[in-house]
Amino acid sequence: MMITDTHTHLYSEAFDEDRSDVVQKAIDLGVGRFFVPAIDSTYTQRMLDLEKDFPKHVYLMTGLHPTHVKENFLEELSHVEEMLATHKFYAIGEIGIDLYWEKKYLKEQQIAFKSQIQLAKRNKLPIVIHCRDAFDEVFEILEDEKGEDLRGIFHCFTGTYEQALRAISYNMKLGIGGVVTFKNGKIDMFLKDIDLKHIVLETDSPYLAPTPYRGKRNESSYIVNVLEKLADIHQIPNEQVALVTTKNSIEVFGI
Repeated sequence: MMITDTHTHLYSEAFDEDRSDVVQKAIDLGVGRFFVPAIDSTYTQRMLDLEKDFPKHVYLMTGLHPTHVKENFLEELSHVEEMLATHKFYAIGEIGIDLYWEKKYLKEQQIAFKSQIQLAKRNKLPIVIHCRDAFDEVFEILEDEKGEDLRGIFHCFTGTYEQALRAISYNMKLGIGGVVTFKNGKIDMFLKDIDLKHIVLETDSPYLAPTPYRGKRNESSYIVNVLEKLADIHQIPNEQVALVTTKNSIEVFGI
């Protein structure tokens, strides 16, 4: 059984003490593919080191995370372009809009999001979207950019059924992680009505650990709990969830 974690920050400081053990534990449980999103240029070297340490399992993205869009965002976007020119990446992400913490840089976030979508298109790459308290703002830009050359993952999807259908209409897979196991997560109420072909698995580790680990450090091995919850929702075997969601990830990332 091959499981794919489409979103894990394995380079995070949270794993500095036991990174190799965390990766091996996940591999032992069948998690053989780890797709790793970027945050900003300060993490680039950590990401490259991670890929060097686990070349058969780690696949990197490049991009500027919306919460790290500040006054210097144009410099950061230039760094993303420079990295694309010198290294192999499998997506532009994570990118998007986040209005949870503050709205001070909304305009800059919108510019950065749109710019990186266009960069992905020029490089024939998928995007991985971060959206927090900003569905309307994200959908507005996706509407502007929609087309056959737009595809990717709506990471950590926590919206409504209607928002799920709209995200899918823009050629996005829904990234489903620990939230689906929460009692107040809500998405488990309608996921049975979403065809599994539109879903990929993720952890967002070290964040958003699933039940029964909620509140603790998340790690890629816990994706099994997400997989089991989806299998229960769809009333299908665990192996089928692993097979279909990994196939979906291959469709997105091209590998």
